[in-house]
Amino acid sequence: MELEYPYDPSRPLPEITMEYQYKLSNCPGKTIIGVRIAYPPNGAAPPHRHGTASLTGYVISGTVHNKMNNDPVKLYTTGGTWYEAPGCYHRISDNASKTEPATLLATVIVDTDVFERDGMDAIIQTDKEYL
Repeated sequence: MELEYPYDPSRPLPEITMEYQYKLSNCPGKTIIGVRIAYPPNGAAPPHRHGTASLTGYVISGTVHNKMNNDPVKLYTTGGTWYEAPGCYHRISDNASKTEPATLLATVIVDTDVFERDGMDAIIQTDKEYL
């Protein structure tokens, strides 16, 4: 059975913290950024994109649901990883538990000039109806 549901804006939002950023000397014009996403119990992020950035996700603790583009929803537990290509549409990103928190680390590679110009807006663009 495939899990499908619309985003519910009444659910608590995750706390998003930039943990690090470094210009990549071996990839001129690129910056790597580490972002911690801490979901409270029943937390969910609204649908979003990451623009021209490439991203990998790593579940530090807990369990998360993830749906990208038109792929089926996937369940990731502690230690689980995934890749999001530039332009990917992240339709579902939430904590699978209503009682336990979940934390993940997103590692993002983005054009340095875009990040310097737009900051965090360069790496996450939330659907306008949820702003």
